[in-house]
Amino acid sequence: MRIDTNLLGAVAMPDAGLDGPPATERRYGRADFAAAYEDFVALAEAGDRLGYDTMWWTEHHFQHEGYEVVGNQILLGLWCAARTPRMRYGQMFNIVPQWNPLRLAEDFATADLLTGGRMRFGVGRGTVPREMETLGASIESNDNDMDTGAEQRNREVFAEAMEVIRTAWANDRFAYSGKHFTLPPPGIPDRGGVVTDLTLVPNVTRPVEIHQACTSPATVKYVAEHGHTGVYAWQSPDTMARRWAEHAAHAEAAGRTLAPGEERMLVLHVCVGRTREEAMAAARPNHEEVVKLLAPYGRYNSYDLPEGWTSKPHDFAPTLEESVRQRIWAVGTADDVAEVIDEYRTKLGMTTISVAVDGPGTTRDSVEEQLTLVAEEVAPRLGVAMTGPRAAAA
Repeated sequence: MRIDTNLLGAVAMPDAGLDGPPATERRYGRADFAAAYEDFVALAEAGDRLGYDTMWWTEHHFQHEGYEVVGNQILLGLWCAARTPRMRYGQMFNIVPQWNPLRLAEDFATADLLTGGRMRFGVGRGTVPREMETLGASIESNDNDMDTGAEQRNREVFAEAMEVIRTAWANDRFAYSGKHFTLPPPGIPDRGGVVTDLTLVPNVTRPVEIHQACTSPATVKYVAEHGHTGVYAWQSPDTMARRWAEHAAHAEAAGRTLAPGEERMLVLHVCVGRTREEAMAAARPNHEEVVKLLAPYGRYNSYDLPEGWTSKPHDFAPTLEESVRQRIWAVGTADDVAEVIDEYRTKLGMTTISVAVDGPGTTRDSVEEQLTLVAEEVAPRLGVAMTGPRAAAA
């Protein structure tokens, strides 16, 4: 089993938790963001030293609240790769509708060439109107009164943009014509002629595995049909097993039979302590602050019903105890965390997991400690050797 890690990418937030200020009232400055980037590079160096295969970041923009402050994962990954000898760097996720697809394909290809193939490509459709609307994209949001056509347009733009990216990577000369993109645009004059096709320069020199967030039935079907690797999170082991089976069924219908765990990976929140009580205390501020941020958006609808409940409100806000009970957060001793991961591995046939160990309220030292505990205490209990990136190309 391969063990990765993914970082939310937050600033230092010592007052995280339910007793801290409302999420909408937080505001940080340039020095805070600069300090966070120093931490990100230091954590990349730690992850490389500890033998993680891949470190994943996440793309967000304009978040003065300090929760997710990585605007360009490719650029950050390129710099971290220059500072480390082994570990790969992935994007979880590039928000495709916010990008010109050819610029995204070109930027990734450039970074992948310069790092010797140490980049992993991840894509998503986006969730935050603040950044998407500002950057020319659309998304329906339960937080805003959006036009009902925004979701369909988002899916269309995403699907076409991915066609453009795959086509540009696969061909030395290409053209594309769709509802939202025509590349090259018609009639471009060029030294006495007209441009009829394009060449991506530079281009990738290897097949690129595409990872995509799976958060809805329609997306699961799309991901399975196109052979992307589905990235799954925030579901109990039994619910997750059903989603993975649906993924495999869609792939089968598309003519591809998947081995157990193939083209699917799990993201799991993890916090390891010497005792369960110590781990719960360490995880609580992070969990509470993230819930404060995301519950109003309806982001916890993937949870099973709590015991004794007959329905969940749209803004369902799970307690840490509920997240641990559903095993969506693995919190406790190294034995406890290994047991949860092994349950997912057994029920899913899982071959790749990314452990999320940072977030609001964590510090560079605490995140490095968690990375160390997972690598040196949890991984051996799972029979996993932390040897860095596997020899096979991604």
